[in-house]
Amino acid sequence: MRVDLNADVGEGRLGALGQDPALMPSITSANVACGFHAGDPGVMRATVALAREHGVAVGAHPGFPDLEGFGRRELQVSPRDVEDFVVYQVGALAAIAAAQGIRLQHVKPHGALFNMAVRDRALADAVARAAAVLDRELILFGLPGSELVTAGERAGLRTAREGFADRAYGPDGTLVPRAEPGAVIHDPEVVVRRALRMVREGTVEAVDGSRVPLVIDTLCVHGDTPGAAELAARIRRALVDAGVKVKAVGAA
Repeated sequence: MRVDLNADVGEGRLGALGQDPALMPSITSANVACGFHAGDPGVMRATVALAREHGVAVGAHPGFPDLEGFGRRELQVSPRDVEDFVVYQVGALAAIAAAQGIRLQHVKPHGALFNMAVRDRALADAVARAAAVLDRELILFGLPGSELVTAGERAGLRTAREGFADRAYGPDGTLVPRAEPGAVIHDPEVVVRRALRMVREGTVEAVDGSRVPLVIDTLCVHGDTPGAAELAARIRRALVDAGVKVKAVGAA
């Protein structure tokens, strides 16, 4: 049994790396912000260097052009718009990574773009086309059973089903919107237990108490959550203690 442990990183500005240096020793894949919802070229370069130092696989974390809203506001955009700005962001990070001898492993949309592409086939196809035109070896992250995963498969990409250790789920297997109470889980003990259940049992407890099937390949800890570095370390220790191999999703 194995799982990838990923985190959203590079979300500072003007050289600020936040919790990223403390997070890197615990994760196996880094989702690097590409400047639209957070980050900037200097932070992108520094974050890639940090991932390289710790042997962490690098992926692009493209979002809506919405620095003010941190990419968490749903924007009215066309599939063509989405394809264009995903190509722009992933291409920029790929170039910054290539300058350091790194090839991108994956693409994981951020925030509102992720949530919209999970349920909207046209937007999901736009994200998948953008990834495929840049590098057909890229792995597309998405919720299990979502339009995003299906779009990646249609585009001929490898996909990775993602779970969220610190987020609440609805009975349909989708994430509870952040605006709703209890959408983010802050109790480390609860988060660790949920992470283990997702990986070992392939299920998650929804907000109504029901048990939802959730088979995953990669598990996310949000890098902007207070105490994220300690939480990631606890999750990794618990997984290893349970006999789970923690490896990057693209690793052999």
